[in-house]
Amino acid sequence: MNFNEQKYKILENPNYEEAYDLIGEGIRKKAMITLFACCKVSYEGRAMSELDFGERIIMLKPDGCFLIHQDNKVDPVNWQPPKSKPRLIIKNETLFLESHRKTPRERLEVEIKKIHFVNYALVEDYEELEIAGYEKDMGDMIMERPHIIEEGFKPTAREYSTEHGFIDILGKDSDGNLMILELKCRKAGVNAVKQIRRYLTDFENKTNAEIKNNTEKQKIRGLLVAPSIGEDAKELLEEEGIEFVSVEPPKELKKDKKVTLDAFG
Repeated sequence: MNFNEQKYKILENPNYEEAYDLIGEGIRKKAMITLFACCKVSYEGRAMSELDFGERIIMLKPDGCFLIHQDNKVDPVNWQPPKSKPRLIIKNETLFLESHRKTPRERLEVEIKKIHFVNYALVEDYEELEIAGYEKDMGDMIMERPHIIEEGFKPTAREYSTEHGFIDILGKDSDGNLMILELKCRKAGVNAVKQIRRYLTDFENKTNAEIKNNTEKQKIRGLLVAPSIGEDAKELLEEEGIEFVSVEPPKELKKDKKVTLDAFG
């Protein structure tokens, strides 16, 4: 993302044309979009449902999620999952938001009567929920047994600070090339690839003379380390020239939650 780019936009009490333009811009920029509006909701698919006019929060996420929240309960009253396709329509001076899926065939339609506010935000969040400290445990395991990554790998630092966060493990390969490791204890997704791409960019853009002298003659390798990887993430890895290493997190076997490494012997 260009950091000179505006991170968010918000309109209060917009007309339908202003709202249409802002939402369309947010969709094109793959932003998170939120509306507080009086709306009517219709769903056609595996069943049929209709929710008459009321004030609700409507949310569209860059991955295709489409959520409609009332003022109670944790779960949305209606929703569409990731990879759904949003569409904007103006009909009879009324704004309609739709979300479509092909498999199974579904359509969620929101007819908007009045918008109190609409905004989009270019959200940057590359972290994934860590369960039971396994990513730290993976790091411990790799530091003790670096050959799990590849023969000749030498870790040199953990939680190395950069502009965009902390690199899990920094090290060098047998040829002296810099290696940046991002660890995930579960199946890695697109966000993990974007995260390590940012770390690589941080190193490629270093202006400090000492760092530059140490790295300009080296190759900088990015490695995503996880048990498995999603298809979308795999495609992005290939596009970015980032490597993937499959490593299972260690299992907790002791009551004091220390990690056994015997299985990786």
